[in-house]
Amino acid sequence: MSQYSDPTRFGRINPPNDAWLAKQPPEPILEPELPIIDTHHHLWVRPDHRYLLDELLADLRTGHNVIATVFVECHAMYRARGPVELRPIGETEFVAGIAAMSDSGLYGPTRVAAGIVGFADLTLGDRVEPVLETQIRAGGGRFRGVRHSAAWDASDVIGNSAVATGPHLMQRPDFRAGLARLMALDLSLDAWVFHPQLADAVDLARAFPRANIIVGHVGGPLGYGPYAGKRDAVFAAWKAGIIELARCPNVVMKLGGMMMRLAAYDYGARPAPPSSAELADYWRPYVETCIERFGAARCMFESNFPVDKMGIGYAALWNAFKRIAARSSADEKLALFSGTARRAYRLDPLLSSSSAQRA
Repeated sequence: MSQYSDPTRFGRINPPNDAWLAKQPPEPILEPELPIIDTHHHLWVRPDHRYLLDELLADLRTGHNVIATVFVECHAMYRARGPVELRPIGETEFVAGIAAMSDSGLYGPTRVAAGIVGFADLTLGDRVEPVLETQIRAGGGRFRGVRHSAAWDASDVIGNSAVATGPHLMQRPDFRAGLARLMALDLSLDAWVFHPQLADAVDLARAFPRANIIVGHVGGPLGYGPYAGKRDAVFAAWKAGIIELARCPNVVMKLGGMMMRLAAYDYGARPAPPSSAELADYWRPYVETCIERFGAARCMFESNFPVDKMGIGYAALWNAFKRIAARSSADEKLALFSGTARRAYRLDPLLSSSSAQRA
């Protein structure tokens, strides 16, 4: 029996199936002392799924040395009233509260949501500045940037970002005016695009060479809908875009988050989740290409939980990343798993102040 009633409907979020995940025997944790900053996770309550602090902590406590996390916007806890452009502030307030709980030390050593990436509509142009300033205040010193996703495809099968209004959002003058306001406040842009849109990300990075641009999910390779059965062609087109993007020194790449877009395996139909070795084999060509082109100092791993929990557990996911990075030097591993995140999201002051307070 398949895990879901519609197992091959990639590009959509299903609640994790804990019984199915438990069918993969626990693995020994590889390099358990290696410090990890999980650079991309969500927190939410949805009609079919809850993922709040308790659920996140259950994953964080499965064996890896996760010292901190970065929350990334997911349209959670928006304000129900008030101006539309200010409603995303509710999400930041909600996450800042969870981060404050974590800071108490009562929930373990991991600094949950040490960095917060929220949403502000950059197409407001110059008018986005007061929204960003309000986000900064709501974040309590943790607000680090905005994700305004541009992921869009002409096929209805793919499932586009809710805020992507067409194929070339990042080319719009109003979006770019908003990005200029973002930069003026020393905030980063988390950019999510699909692989056919990588040229737009390159153009944006070149037009704004001082912008801190963080590209998520390995540049968004697609493997379903009109891209199904075209793995080699997709990889070639994706790699060409990655080569150009890596030439932009202001771009950092997140490694992970391919579960529901790459469609490397049908996690809905498998009798059990893959092992970390199997997942590493599926994702290695993409991750290794990024590390080779960007260098470890501009790459960082992400869990994309609970989304990627549709296909694998937290412990096995990070084991897979460690398998892919096995041939990296000690310094490169430190960068990939925590160092790049500290720099890209400016986390050191937060982590250092927390350590001093606990001491």
